[in-house]
Amino acid sequence: MNDQVLMDNYLLILKSTVEVYVHGTLESSNEEIRTLLKESLDSTMTHQANTYDEMTKYGWYQINNIDKFAINQILNKLQSQN
Repeated sequence: MNDQVLMDNYLLILKSTVEVYVHGTLESSNEEIRTLLKESLDSTMTHQANTYDEMTKYGWYQINNIDKFAINQILNKLQSQN
């Protein structure tokens, strides 16, 4: 297993963990638990951002930008459906 695969798996785990913390934070009726979950959410999101930054630095996480024309086409299509 190479570094890219490890980082990719770690990023996926962090994203899944964020989802769990978001739902737990939203659904918690206990203020102490909600605060703990929110702090854990913030920490995990920081780890996720740092992992993403490292992966993009090495070219392991690539973003495909969509040009403005394509965005406008999609918006126009969605607006015409209403």
